[in-house]
Amino acid sequence: MADPIAYKVLTSAQMDTLEHEGSFAGAPIDLADGYIHLSTAAQLTETVDKHFAGQDGLHVAAVDLEALGDAIRWEESRGGQLFPHLYGQPLSLEVVIAYGPLERHTDGMVALPVAG
Repeated sequence: MADPIAYKVLTSAQMDTLEHEGSFAGAPIDLADGYIHLSTAAQLTETVDKHFAGQDGLHVAAVDLEALGDAIRWEESRGGQLFPHLYGQPLSLEVVIAYGPLERHTDGMVALPVAG
């Protein structure tokens, strides 16, 4: 249906949890909503600007949606856009194909992490 890769914005503490424990159960908003919020590449910059404005030490993880199969549901959210949501399981480091500190291009767009 859509891009096979989505992105999760994580604080430094959340990234440490993912790296050291091998999974991340979700940010407070994820736990409250009952699923882990993800964004497509096209949605990522707006997500960061809207929900993480002014925060430092952020990281971006690229997530292989195909590896998650039926745990991913595409649901309407901000402005009627379809967003990928991860249900019923934590985000596992095994499905993260790249991650790194959040950086921006000169035009302000969030740079996507590149696998080494």
